[in-house]
This record gives sequence, structure tokens and C-alpha cells, in this order.
Amino acid sequence: MERRKASDYPQEVLDLFDGYVHGSINRREFLDRAGKYAVGGFSAVAMLESLRPNFVWAQQVAKDDARIRTEYLTYPSPQGSGNMRGYLARPAAGGKASGVLVIHENRGVNPYIEDVARRLAMEGYVAFAPDALTPVGGYPGDEDKARELFAKQDAKKRAEDLFEAAGVLKSHPACTGRIGAVGFCFGGGVVGQLAVRIPDLAAAVPFYGVQPSAADTPKIKAPLLIHYAEKDDRINAGWKPWEAALKANNVRYEMHVYMGTQHGFHNDTTPRYDEAAAKLAWTRTLDFFRKHLKG
Repeated sequence: MERRKASDYPQEVLDLFDGYVHGSINRREFLDRAGKYAVGGFSAVAMLESLRPNFVWAQQVAKDDARIRTEYLTYPSPQGSGNMRGYLARPAAGGKASGVLVIHENRGVNPYIEDVARRLAMEGYVAFAPDALTPVGGYPGDEDKARELFAKQDAKKRAEDLFEAAGVLKSHPACTGRIGAVGFCFGGGVVGQLAVRIPDLAAAVPFYGVQPSAADTPKIKAPLLIHYAEKDDRINAGWKPWEAALKANNVRYEMHVYMGTQHGFHNDTTPRYDEAAAKLAWTRTLDFFRKHLKG
């Protein structure tokens, strides 16, 4: 598949795709509304197909890289829905290391999220990515099916299953007990809630996630590193009220907006990926974790 850039699409099409990915419009609505922007052979169907992820592009760290160890772990669901499952990556050298919880988008633990966990293991962390789709069979290998399964879940039960993973990571024999969290899109919102729920969370890094409420913000004790895309009105609309709450409660935070970028700019499987912004945001993330988890 040809690798395109966000600039190859009208902003209106990218906004429609964001709506499709997050369930506010269906496939037929996307095709009908995107059709007016079709040019030549680049039809609405072709645009939709080209915007889908290609996971070959996401592999920065091979699954069998000798410098890390990976495995799937299970843990009991606090909601009584059986065992949850997650992907664990850690340095091969052994010993104990700080932990980072990795929270996925609204599609479960796909190859992109697994690679993010391996990237963190390469930096010396024990990374654990729980799959919220476990009660419905886990990530199905198809993004559309994954979103459908996700949308059918009970949101509160799903959140509790993910919150439980923090304790699993904290108590893992390879973890020092000091943990942080990073999440993307839906996962960015979960990271905000983890900061509300866990007083001793050492660092929280939400990428373009829905913000906690002003009422919950005083409970946040963890330092925050917040990443936003410039062209992401749906998420950015919540920033100003949250910023006021963060300041009013003296919460430690650092926020960056990446100019010219789209929601999902860190995800290197789609045209919304912005290489320069993704690398800068990731460098800042690693520096932040180094300071608050290893410092």
C-alpha cells in the first residue's frame, strides 16, 4: 500500500474519518460525504481504504529482538468477567525496572500498541498493555471489528478492567513498584482517569485524550505531560476548562500542541501520522519518564 500523508487529503475528509473511527458516523455516511472531495481515481472508497492502518509501518522493534522479553499475561477482572489479558515487554537483562502502563486506542491491543510497549522495554522499562477487548474475545485482527466490539462494551466495566492492570504491573516481579502511564486517544482519556484514581502514579502522559472533569482534577497528584494535535477540535475543546482546573489546583503539568497535526499523529500506521511531531512527542515522553520514573 502506498504510504500517503495527511496533506494528501482535504481536511474535511480527515475530519470525516475521525468521526468514522470514533463512531459518530458510519461507513456509508463517510462515503457519501467524502464523495464530493473525490478527485480522479482517488474515490471516497479509495480514500477510506488508504486511511486504514498498515501495521507493517508500525514495527520499530521486532517481536523477537534479543534485547527484550515479551509475553502475554492474564489477570482476574474486578468485574467478574473472567481473566483479562495484556502484552508485557521488558528488558532481557533482567533485574527490576520502573513500569509503564500502555493504554490503547478504541481498538484494543493491536500491533501498533504492542510495538509501543516494546519501544519502552528498549528504554529500560517494564511495559504492560492491557487489552480492554479481552471479555469479548480480544483484539480480533480487524480494526473495524475491533471498534464494533469496543462500542458494545459497558464503559464503566471496561475502565475498571484497565485500572486493575496498574496494580498488576506494580506488583510484577520485574517491576520496582514505581509506575507511570501513557495512552493514546481513548487511552489518553484513561491515563487522565488513572491519574485521578491512583495517588502514587509517578507520571502520566496522555496523547490527545478526553480530559478529566474539573471536579476530579484536585485528586491528581502525578505530574502530567499532555500532547495535543492542532487540528483536533473534538478533543481540544476540553482543554481550556481543564487548564483552568489544573492551575486552580496546582497540578504539575506540561502541555504541547503540535502544529499542523491530526488526531492520532503518533500512530505510525496511517496517513495521519506526522513523523516529526511523533518523534518530538516521543522524545519528550521518554525524557519525562526518565525524570519521574528513573530520577
